[in-house]
Amino acid sequence: MQSKRKIDWQKIAPYLFVSPFIISFLVFSLYPFINAIIMSFQQVNGFNDAKFIGFANYKQMFNDGDFYAALWNVVRYGFWTILILIPLPMLLAYLMNQKGIPFKGFFRSVYFVPVLTSSVVAGLIFKYAFSSEKTGVFNVWLSHIGVGPVDWLNSSGTAMFALVVIAVWRWLGVNMIYFLSGLQGISPELYESADMDGANGFQKFWYVTIPLLKPITIYVLTISIMAGFSLFNETYVYWGAQSPNNVGTTLVTLIYKAAFTNGNFGYSCTLGVALFVIVVVVNAIQTRAMGLFSDEG
Repeated sequence: MQSKRKIDWQKIAPYLFVSPFIISFLVFSLYPFINAIIMSFQQVNGFNDAKFIGFANYKQMFNDGDFYAALWNVVRYGFWTILILIPLPMLLAYLMNQKGIPFKGFFRSVYFVPVLTSSVVAGLIFKYAFSSEKTGVFNVWLSHIGVGPVDWLNSSGTAMFALVVIAVWRWLGVNMIYFLSGLQGISPELYESADMDGANGFQKFWYVTIPLLKPITIYVLTISIMAGFSLFNETYVYWGAQSPNNVGTTLVTLIYKAAFTNGNFGYSCTLGVALFVIVVVVNAIQTRAMGLFSDEG
């Protein structure tokens, strides 16, 4: 009789441990992504009613004024959030990392609290704060200098301001923590060497701190770009699925509207595929520009 082969559990165990992730990735990420690409070439009227229509959805997208308005909104939003949410958290982290700063732990906690708040709850609070009524928080502040009231959420410029304000309030502390972790990894000997060379505080920050924070900066920039293109919760709380004159329409809002308001799931998938391509291209350009990759082999 042939002896039964023993199962080598040491070889099988790693695959068993990673199998839940692989299965969940295949079922909840890869399959929906592939299915969305297929549906982007279809007219989908129901679960069992799909008709192949070629590039008709893509032609509709390129002729859709709402698509360009949404793309312009997320580009503007991304520009302003990046302009604020990289240098300001970096500066705050640098100050918090200095010796002799009292209550460091308290301030870190205070800065981090907003991210723990639900984006829907935060959106509702800021929606009332940006009310067009005289009793709105921001209009009350403006009244002290003889300005207002302002209809914040119905004008393109002020609506973008309302979105950027909530983004800064929510993500300033998180980005500061990222930069603070990077600062604590910089050897104090580098600053001591800079002191010996006669460098002042600004020179140490510019020539030592910023270059050594480059990996963290690239990471924060990447997630900021992705957050800008995936903006949805705050805009939906502010305006719902349709904002006046598209002042708050984003690509994700457009995807939601196409699918659940207009019932055009094929076109919704087309917008989703376009969003994926845009994010990949933008991030590739950004990482290339930041010097993450080089042409040298």
